[in-house]
Amino acid sequence: MAVSSRSAVAIHALTMLARWNDRSLTSAEIADSLASNPVLVRRILGSLRNAGLVWSTEGRGGGWSLARTPREITLHDAYAAVEEGRILSRHAHPPSDACEVGRNISAVLEVEFRDAERAMEERLGRTTIADLLRRMLAIEHELASANR
Repeated sequence: MAVSSRSAVAIHALTMLARWNDRSLTSAEIADSLASNPVLVRRILGSLRNAGLVWSTEGRGGGWSLARTPREITLHDAYAAVEEGRILSRHAHPPSDACEVGRNISAVLEVEFRDAERAMEERLGRTTIADLLRRMLAIEHELASANR
């Protein structure tokens, strides 16, 4: 598969920004939550900014904030902002025309892969950052209740 971890990082960052929507977060704060490097986080946030999902302010008290409400940002929005190319890899080199499988497999796989990619895009398009935040907070509440 061609999907990288950029989508997970982007969704994590968007969910953090939604959680603390009353203030801007720095890339270092987001990187701490990810146990990652702020430079990587800034690259991802830059892609999210280019897609109109976040905005930033510089200087003292600056940081990153959501450009839209959490219910207006889907997981597909985040995915599309940071991933390039197709989800499922195709043949790196054309198969052999001398073989009946080689001659025909690309056309057959293209239909299957395209349908699978559309299904994934549709599924990600149904879930918003607000949905994830709500589920995450419910889990956190359950954990807190269990520890009392």
